[in-house]
Amino acid sequence: MPKVLVIEDDIDMAEAVRMPLEANGYEVVRAATGEEGLQKVKEVEPDLIILDVVMETTTAGFQVSLQLRNPQPDSEYAAYKDIPILMLTAIHDTTSLRFGPDEAYLPVDDFVEKPLTPDVLLEKVAALLEK
Repeated sequence: MPKVLVIEDDIDMAEAVRMPLEANGYEVVRAATGEEGLQKVKEVEPDLIILDVVMETTTAGFQVSLQLRNPQPDSEYAAYKDIPILMLTAIHDTTSLRFGPDEAYLPVDDFVEKPLTPDVLLEKVAALLEK
């Protein structure tokens, strides 16, 4: 059973992600902050991370992804740098800012827009786990 770590501060959004995943055979673990998420990556060793952008700060999700994908071999997260990251964002609704995966500045594998539909979520999760 694939393990998915959901790093999301909003309990309703976390539930909206958890329910369809668990209904489709995924084990789901939640962290409510970026810092807690980084700790849980080490504890749980997930197969996939679903990461919210805006949590305790407006860029918390970016900071978590940068720490997880730190290219330094002596990084404390070096063992986890290949775990796929799906970023949850509503930022396109709240700003004209547009962004996409970028190895240097935003090292994630894919994005899913809020509000999300279970079908889109499950499709993206399955595709990332197949890689």
